[in-house]
Amino acid sequence: MKVGKRLGVGLVLAALTFSAIGCGNNGNKETNTTPSAGEASSKPENSPSKTEKVKITYSMWGSEEEGKTVQAAADKFNASQDKIEVKVEAIPWENYMTKLNTQATAGQLPDTGILKEDGVIQWSSDGMLNDVSSMYDGSDSKPLDSLAYKYQGKTVAYAAANEILLLYYNKDMFDKANVPYPPSALDKAWTWDEFVAAAKKLTVDKNGKHPDEDGFKSQSIVQYGASIENLPWQLETWALSNGGGFYSSDGTEVRIGEDASTEAIQKVADLYLKDHVAPLSVGQTDDGIQRTIIAGTVAMATNGAWNVGTSLNTAKEKGLNYGVAVLPYMKEKVTLNTGGANVVFSQTKHPKEAMEWLKWYNSEENNWGLISSGIWMPTLQKWYTDETLTHKWVDNPNFPPYDEYKSAVVDYAQSAAARPASWFYTNHTTDFNTLLGSTLGDVWTGKTTAKEAITKNLDALKAAHTGNK
Repeated sequence: MKVGKRLGVGLVLAALTFSAIGCGNNGNKETNTTPSAGEASSKPENSPSKTEKVKITYSMWGSEEEGKTVQAAADKFNASQDKIEVKVEAIPWENYMTKLNTQATAGQLPDTGILKEDGVIQWSSDGMLNDVSSMYDGSDSKPLDSLAYKYQGKTVAYAAANEILLLYYNKDMFDKANVPYPPSALDKAWTWDEFVAAAKKLTVDKNGKHPDEDGFKSQSIVQYGASIENLPWQLETWALSNGGGFYSSDGTEVRIGEDASTEAIQKVADLYLKDHVAPLSVGQTDDGIQRTIIAGTVAMATNGAWNVGTSLNTAKEKGLNYGVAVLPYMKEKVTLNTGGANVVFSQTKHPKEAMEWLKWYNSEENNWGLISSGIWMPTLQKWYTDETLTHKWVDNPNFPPYDEYKSAVVDYAQSAAARPASWFYTNHTTDFNTLLGSTLGDVWTGKTTAKEAITKNLDALKAAHTGNK
């Protein structure tokens, strides 16, 4: 998934939905639609302003029309207090980074703006981003720790939305095969071997045979038991789960060449090559749930939480009976958090005001349409720990049953299993992931092993991590 680009679209949608729904849920409108923390006190109508508003600019990718929509949201913020005035600068997606780089060279960057996940650490390492650690000082809650982008120990951005990786499954397929549903509770998560065993019971060839039965024909499978999304950034989950990883915990060293890392990737490949429970996937397309669970050809598949809102709601309306569960694990229980970032550029003369705007703009109330539909998850800790807020978020028809989703998503996202994707703490992940994707091409088809392919290209992967591609 191009999470950064989807975030940009999401921010526009948030602005579109804000004026229509305010802070309400299921039609219950709340009276306060302005931020509670750091909000300026209203002055009497007959009291003239003693100081002119601080003017800041917020950049986003999108069309001129999309920019007007976000400006409408900014106008609500502008009217909510007497200290800050935000002007939105919309830049087409194709030219966005080129324009920002030009502005940076000229010392004319906006005060704040949106950045793709994989650009945050690079811009921070170039000295272009402010430390925003103080953004939530004095607030009743702050974002989950796994949603902080960190460089050299400083928080340089918070994700504007939360996403984690899950296991989706077709309940009707499980019922027909008389296989228990995958667990939604982390303490009952399937081991990898249990996952593969269940997948074999759910994989059927045209003669009704399973992979562990005599006469099974792997070339005539009509239903697969499982699919692991093998986009490079999502594969990091399994390397971590097997005790390895793509990088060291501080992001300074490449670990993908370790046996634990290559073994994990090979296990994913072997779901197709040896276990015969998964369809061939070469890790190049961002449509995993659509071509598996929604297509009706696969019983269970991994992918991000955003799929509830982007595709599964519509499929459910058409009759899909799906559920959500925690991921299986190899040695350690792991899922990845991600989410695109809004940042404060270091060239600004108004970092405090820029943070106040972002805090307001990122608030759940102002993104409620995206959250209630299942495209985004909240970022603030209180939505995961306060039962009243969790019910407000999850207890609606757009989601799977409350207890199931709360366990497999809400509790999972705040557990020790939830770790930040590597672009939260290390640089050049785009170059690394692009090279890794091409490196693994022959692994998925069985022409070579993960160990052989990664060892052969390890020096190049290390160079990509340092930016010397």
